Amino acid sequence: MVNFVGAGCGAADLITVRGMRLIQNADVIIYAGSLVNPELLEFAKRDCEIHNSALMTLDEVAEVIIDAEKKGKNTVRLHTGDPSIFGAVREQFDRLENLGIPFEVCPGVSSFCGAAAALKAEYTLPDVSQTVIITRRAGRTPVPENESIESLSKHGSSMVIFLSAGMVKELSSELMNGGFTPETPAAIVYKASWKDEKICRCTVGSLAETVEKNAVKKTALICVGDFLGDDYSLSKLYDEGFETEFRKAKYS
Repeated sequence: MVNFVGAGCGAADLITVRGMRLIQNADVIIYAGSLVNPELLEFAKRDCEIHNSALMTLDEVAEVIIDAEKKGKNTVRLHTGDPSIFGAVREQFDRLENLGIPFEVCPGVSSFCGAAAALKAEYTLPDVSQTVIITRRAGRTPVPENESIESLSKHGSSMVIFLSAGMVKELSSELMNGGFTPETPAAIVYKASWKDEKICRCTVGSLAETVEKNAVKKTALICVGDFLGDDYSLSKLYDEGFETEFRKAKYS
């Protein structure tokens, strides 16, 4: 049996209880060593076989899983954040299905959630933005043409941009070409929830300057949008004049 487990956004105690138990029961762990907090491996059994997938190809990962299955061992494939966000898991799912190897997925806390927590921010503010765009800038690997930063920026929605801290000069230009102003609030969240977490608040126009000043090159999310500002409307959910299924309005 193979369990894909979301390791959470960094801090070891942000893994789910289910994820922790799966690690504790694993005979083999293949973890994303470039991003997963190694403290999570302390939950593993003393005799657990551990592999760092940052040093492996897809075929090599599959070989380890196949060998474990032949020996009747439980495997945990430990991914950073939540496996569904930039986890490169679909290709692994398909490989296992073709091999007839059963697997399940345990969700985790994505770093975009960790970033919001670090910023004490809400992505979906009334009359500001009710949509969150999670994306990345095209780099060594492309993105679909209609999903360029410039195209997505035209929506004016809250944006969380992964894997782009090393390209902020271009990113800033594309955001502004898409409609954000140089004064639009932005934030760079380095290693959200880790012990060395760093938050750098800035604007779209000063992104490149801020990244350079703080020497942030990777393992950072870039958050953009007016949700980082101070203007918004109060939610109707708690409005005294708004009736819900559970509460009568105090006035009409």
